[in-house]
Amino acid sequence: MLSQVETITELLDSPYVDGKKVCELFENYQGVKAEYETITTSRGKTDIVRITIEGQQNDAPVLGIIGQLGGVGARPEMIGLVSDADGAIAALASALKLAQMKQKGENLAGTVFVATHICPHAPTIQHKPVPFMDSPVGVRQALKLMIRRKLDAILSIDTTKGNRIAKKKGFAISPTVLKGYILKVSDNLLDIYERVTGKEPFVLPITFQDITPYGNGVYHINSIMQPCTVAIDVPVVGVAITTQVPVAGCATGASSEVDIEQAARFCVEVAKYFGRGEVRFYDKDEFKKIESLYGNLTFLVYAGEECDE
Repeated sequence: MLSQVETITELLDSPYVDGKKVCELFENYQGVKAEYETITTSRGKTDIVRITIEGQQNDAPVLGIIGQLGGVGARPEMIGLVSDADGAIAALASALKLAQMKQKGENLAGTVFVATHICPHAPTIQHKPVPFMDSPVGVRQALKLMIRRKLDAILSIDTTKGNRIAKKKGFAISPTVLKGYILKVSDNLLDIYERVTGKEPFVLPITFQDITPYGNGVYHINSIMQPCTVAIDVPVVGVAITTQVPVAGCATGASSEVDIEQAARFCVEVAKYFGRGEVRFYDKDEFKKIESLYGNLTFLVYAGEECDE
């Protein structure tokens, strides 16, 4: 998938890129719908992009692939594509690959919904150990605009380089999060990870803080798990693009096409099997038992939700 990653990278590496230019890339693919809307605040503007690749079976489960980021650029402070853009690149490269597969007659059973946002002029914020990218819109506000349809599972892709615990170059997957619970890592996803990378699985350590709403004053590794605070009834797994040393989200020249390609290829492989019911993000029977024992924990992801609107 390096071809798709390079196509998206070149498209996004411009001070003039916007949602319209991204959607134009998909306009000639049958069975693919691409749309965008511009959101403007006092801090700037960004374009929410939503792409739907229709599956063959209307009743098949729908997979969401969300590219999480603050912005693809931090202009005028930084020149060029920033590290934080990796999530958007991987998500859009996945969409492009799936669209091209569909054009060739490789139809998936289930629909795949891909969403991200395009902001080439995003601000930055201080964060330890390295600065984070900010955004003209809050994380929850952006996610509410991105996730505009019913989904059965979500892969949330995010640059996860500015931390002290995920110190390995490549990408990691998180445990499944659902209704305030951090569940075991999906065996099916571990199998796909091993097949895609040819390596032992790398699991992203997440904590209670990471599944609470952004902006509530507690530490988050980044925004990778935030879809679970918006799509509370949907299982969410983070796909974290990582490095061995801390790299700021606003750093340029730090995007590894090979790492992004592996993360995107992982998402495409999950999409192939998820619509056929051959990939489970969690064990439904076990989850029912957990809820019967320990109750409803959705209040954990609701509390403080107004902090980042």
